[in-house]
This record gives sequence, structure tokens and C-alpha cells, in this order.
Amino acid sequence: MHAPSLLLAAAVMLGSSVAAPADAVVSTHLAMPAPAAASDKLRIMPLGDSITEITCWRALVWDMIAEAGYADKVEYVGSQDSNPQDCKPQTANWDEHHESHSGWLAIDIANSYITKWMASTPADIVMFMLGTNDVVRGHTTADIMAAYTKIGAVARASNPKIKIIVDQVIPLPLSSAGIVAINKAIPAWAAGLNSTDSPIVIADCNTGFPTGDLRDGVHPNLDGDKILASRIGPLLLSYIKESLG
Repeated sequence: MHAPSLLLAAAVMLGSSVAAPADAVVSTHLAMPAPAAASDKLRIMPLGDSITEITCWRALVWDMIAEAGYADKVEYVGSQDSNPQDCKPQTANWDEHHESHSGWLAIDIANSYITKWMASTPADIVMFMLGTNDVVRGHTTADIMAAYTKIGAVARASNPKIKIIVDQVIPLPLSSAGIVAINKAIPAWAAGLNSTDSPIVIADCNTGFPTGDLRDGVHPNLDGDKILASRIGPLLLSYIKESLG
């Protein structure tokens, strides 16, 4: 299979909207939810693409939250309330809210959506893994990191004390060079924007992640979900403990 065909196959696996014209994607997602009702719970936004939407790692992280005794003190937030993978964590009635959209690009999220999402469902903690679809579509590492910067800036404008977890991206065999480049750029990016009021930490979701734990060459299977939860969950719990005192 020639390289363009490989990229097309990856685009299809990553979500049908990745191949759609930008204006078509925008036209199907204009309706935004009403602003979230005031809540005294700590608000956590899982932000991402299909690697967050149609997987089970956020359900497994919720189990960790519940085991630590924080399930009644925190909530996931986002315009989406879904469990497309039919995840069955140990915790009954786990919070299924999120802001992840299969096939979407970090660049488009930064430029067209994140401001609305942060206004509609404000967050105290945002955790995101983005860039896989951008790589498949041929965007440069510089463009992707600029999108990261804008997402961070918008999040901080919404909440100057927001805490950020950025995930290094899991392997993508069809576009490994682009994924390696993003992951190499993330530490310097995070260090440059880290602050006391709004800290940024990195969840290394790439090192030691075997491609055999990708169910379709792109998305993690259950074993892969467990790896992601083990990398993201402890950082999130640290932020929760710090925030709640």
C-alpha cells in the first residue's frame, strides 16, 4: 500500500469526520449547551479525540477517583455525555461527561471550539491528548504545538488557576515520525508555559506502550486503556488532592 493509502486508512480509523471538509464539520456541531449550572464540585474536563472518546481509560481513571474517596467531590465536564465503548468500570454510575470528538484536529479545536467549550462547561482541571489526527492530515509539529498553546491560553483565560495535564501521544504505526516529533516537543512546551498558579504536568502515555495494545492500529484495547489510566490517573489524583486540600 502506498503512503497516501496508508494515511487514508488511518484517517478512516481515527473517525469519519477527519476526512470531511472543515465547513461540514463545523455545520454539524454548532449547537452548544447552555452554561453549566454552578457546582461546588471540582470540575475535570477530559479533552481529546477518539483516543479519549471511544476508549475506556477515563472510566478506569474514575475508578481510581472513587477508590481514593473523591467520587462525590469531583465531576467530569464537557458537552458530551456518552460511553460509546460500553465501558464497565467497577464504579456504578460513573461520570460519562467529556469533551472529546472522534476525528477532530487539535488545530480546529484550538481555533474554533475551545473558547465555547470552556465557557459552556468551565473546568478546574483539563487533561488532553491531541495531535494524532493533525499528524495524519499532514500538519507540522509547530502548528500542532501552537494549537496546544492556544488551548492552554483559552483554558487559563477561563480559569487563571486551571491545572493542565497534557498526555504524550500513544504510538501510531502509520505516522510514527510525526508522533515522535510531537512527543519530543511536549516537554519543552510544558516547561515554557508552566506556572505556579496554573501548573502543567506531562503524562507519558507513549513510553512502554506496545503497539500490540492497539486494537486497530490506532486506538488502545483494554490493556492499552489500563496503561493510559496508570499514567494519567496518579497525576490527576495529585491535582485533586492539592485542589481539595
